Amino acid sequence: MNKAEPNSNPFTTRQHFEILDGLRGVAAVAVVIFHFMEFVVPDYTKSFIAHAYLAVDFFFCLSGFVIAYAYDNRLQTLGIFNFFKMRLIRLHPLVIVGSILGLLAFVFDPYSKLYQVYGIGKAVLMFLASCLLIPYPVVKERYFNLFHLNPPSWSLFWEYVANIFYALILFRLKNKFLWVLTVIAAAALCYEASRSGNLAVGWGGDNVTGGGIRVFYSFLIGMLVYRSSWILKSRLGFLAVSVLLMLAFLAPFVVEANRFTDPLIVLFYFPFLVALGAGAQLKPGLKKLCKFSGDLSYPLYMIHYPFLWLFLSYIEVKKPSMAQMEMIIPIATLLLIALAYLIMAFVDIPVRRYLKKRLA
Repeated sequence: MNKAEPNSNPFTTRQHFEILDGLRGVAAVAVVIFHFMEFVVPDYTKSFIAHAYLAVDFFFCLSGFVIAYAYDNRLQTLGIFNFFKMRLIRLHPLVIVGSILGLLAFVFDPYSKLYQVYGIGKAVLMFLASCLLIPYPVVKERYFNLFHLNPPSWSLFWEYVANIFYALILFRLKNKFLWVLTVIAAAALCYEASRSGNLAVGWGGDNVTGGGIRVFYSFLIGMLVYRSSWILKSRLGFLAVSVLLMLAFLAPFVVEANRFTDPLIVLFYFPFLVALGAGAQLKPGLKKLCKFSGDLSYPLYMIHYPFLWLFLSYIEVKKPSMAQMEMIIPIATLLLIALAYLIMAFVDIPVRRYLKKRLA
């Protein structure tokens, strides 16, 4: 676990949490549908999946659990430099791919004139900022995202920050100190939800600090789920736990209540689901589905949004009917899943394999 405490964790042999992988994929698909619905039904109170922005908090919690599980016992031997190198190889190829897709969508969008407005100079700066994960909120016409070319990169920015803090500080701390930080983070999360009205923050130039608050709590509690051995053994399988996860995303968006419901879901429900998913039983027939879902989750998350910008431009110009959009969204989601698979199979995996060999 760490040098200050004996390793009493039940994970005495290395195992793979297939159900948690599968849940990651479920959350990624929910995010894609949520982003489509943001443009179709901008009023969250009328969207059936309005709370799927909380999927990012689930990702952060899951990341804290997985990073602690994978590195608590070997980071000191592995070394900080090698840890950072491994995280870059795992995460950054798709950051670059998403930036390239975002640039192409920005330049060649047939329904938008934004490229002419900002010009090649700003486009190049946006591309470099996106590739290097340097926040650059410049396109005010499109919600002032930290990374306009590929908006989901905001969560990768905070994921990197969390990984840096983990390697330099968190992995060395005893659990009692982690608990102190987690309580402070929980208070900050509640304050942010009260101040903003909900936790849909962190992605834009005017709410950037909210992202730090969200990752601060969720990553820490994810670590503590692992270190405290909060593994809930049950007969629930992947499908049942997936339904429980979707309940959080499908919860009605009630403006007056979100300042309370959002923190409750993030503070308690998501750590519970991670503990439940780690201890649930996976039927052999669903093992391949969970693996596929987990493998595809990150590529889908990182490549889908440039096509959402094209969809928004199409809506603004063509003004399709609701019936047309009800047909477009499921088809487009399936096509994005297929594209994510192709990029994973023919770009991401080969590139990561090459980098591992070169930098071994």
